[in-house]
Amino acid sequence: MSLIHTLARLEAVERGRAQPLATVRHRQLSERPLVLVPLTTAGEAGAPLGALVGTDRDAPRLLSVAQPRDRELRFAFLAELAECVLPHLDAYADDVEPAERSETDPETGKRVKVEVELCADAPQLIVPSRPGVDFVRLLGRSMRFRRTAEQDPDAPYPAPPRVPLLGRWLTHYGERARVPGSSLLLAMTDLLGRHWATGQSHLEDQHLGALLAWIAPAGGESGAEAALRAELARDAGGQLLCPPAGPATDPAFDNRLLAPAMERYDRARQALAAAEDGGAADEQLGRLTAAEREIRALLEGVLRPTWDAVWQGIDLLRELPEGARVADRWTRDRWSFTGHRDRVRAGEPPQPRRDDAVTAAQKLAARETAQAQLEAQEALDDPLVLAGRRLSGEAFVAEVTDVTMAWSESKRPSPRPLLTVRTDDRAHLGAGVKVFRSLEGKPQSAEFVRYEGEDGALVLRLLDRMGRAKDPAEGTVPEKGERIAWTLFEHDQRGGPKLPDPEETPWTHGGPPRTDAAESPDAVTPEDLL
Repeated sequence: MSLIHTLARLEAVERGRAQPLATVRHRQLSERPLVLVPLTTAGEAGAPLGALVGTDRDAPRLLSVAQPRDRELRFAFLAELAECVLPHLDAYADDVEPAERSETDPETGKRVKVEVELCADAPQLIVPSRPGVDFVRLLGRSMRFRRTAEQDPDAPYPAPPRVPLLGRWLTHYGERARVPGSSLLLAMTDLLGRHWATGQSHLEDQHLGALLAWIAPAGGESGAEAALRAELARDAGGQLLCPPAGPATDPAFDNRLLAPAMERYDRARQALAAAEDGGAADEQLGRLTAAEREIRALLEGVLRPTWDAVWQGIDLLRELPEGARVADRWTRDRWSFTGHRDRVRAGEPPQPRRDDAVTAAQKLAARETAQAQLEAQEALDDPLVLAGRRLSGEAFVAEVTDVTMAWSESKRPSPRPLLTVRTDDRAHLGAGVKVFRSLEGKPQSAEFVRYEGEDGALVLRLLDRMGRAKDPAEGTVPEKGERIAWTLFEHDQRGGPKLPDPEETPWTHGGPPRTDAAESPDAVTPEDLL
């Protein structure tokens, strides 16, 4: 946690209201995000209980599982979820624009640019909290290896037709959520926590109702009072007024409402199965329908407050202007979405359960690079974030007081002007240390030369982005009186060393991945049967 973040939390405690950590929005927000509020069964994290899903805040679609232990009912839930999610994904798949991508020519081995299709936009999925992201990943893991009747006619419990496809997409979104700065799958608590600091712990910030209570307390309450009420307040029946839907349920709801309703549903199913004549069967069918409606009403009552809270968070975030470099990160998300679309259409197999050594190393290196890029871009986009880097000595803002032209000593002299700048910041500078500034969106580097004068002015030597001529191009050298933000960290992070192809994985890391061991469907266990 940075010093500026700590100060913001202390100020939130003193003022009784969340304090801003950013002046711009650092994540993409789609015009039509798909919001998913899931619920899981107590004690069985992978067993879905219900969900609200949709793009219309006033008309969400309620999905429910009246008896989560029943495989057929769970499959019906997943099939209905696929009906909601896959058409939304397909709506973005064919709206494309031309783009260029760098690829290796197989004949020459050189990098060449080829024209390809890039989806003009990508669908965005928003869940209430971080456990919701984990649940999306778990759902994808449990669905993508299922076999349908068309794929395997002998499968004992075939999955509905589009369930494995949904599993592949949810797996891709879950993996993409691990990339810093990605906006394909977002947790609302993480989004709000990035832009506001509350007076409570990071763990307490995972309660969406409490987090919103700090940001926008109602009725003149302080943030602490509103958050406490959101966490603990109950009605006359002992039920939470602000259920977390995180996606775990409240024990009081499970014990007092849900368990008796499920017991009535089970008895109605048993009575319907035992009914013989038509009149008795119709009566029991009516009781079963009523029991199912009762469970749906209970689930909707728990899910709807969280659904409304997610949209309230979206409204708060949309009030912030978008950061200048958010679009660049969203373009990488669009490339990711387009790439997975192409793999699905090409008929490639599902993502493996475990990555091979080379793929895992590539993912780790890519995420480390993305993290460094995100931290640099947020500081460049946001003066408040940059202030934290200035306090830590990783950046400084200086006024140019003098410019002295100089050239390199070479056969073809290049411009190397010396800048004298003054700053009140205490940057960690030493001889030869490089600093960077943003010039038309690109980094321009300079080298620290020395301190000068009694006031400790800095002398910097510009090193690049001044053109190929002897005299620097217009606008590439700062003018006297200009205030510039310099950073000691690079704006564009370089990648790590080149890794071998998966087929060349050394034996110390498991050797090349096997091609004869295809992924098999999950085995049927006694817990899968009611």
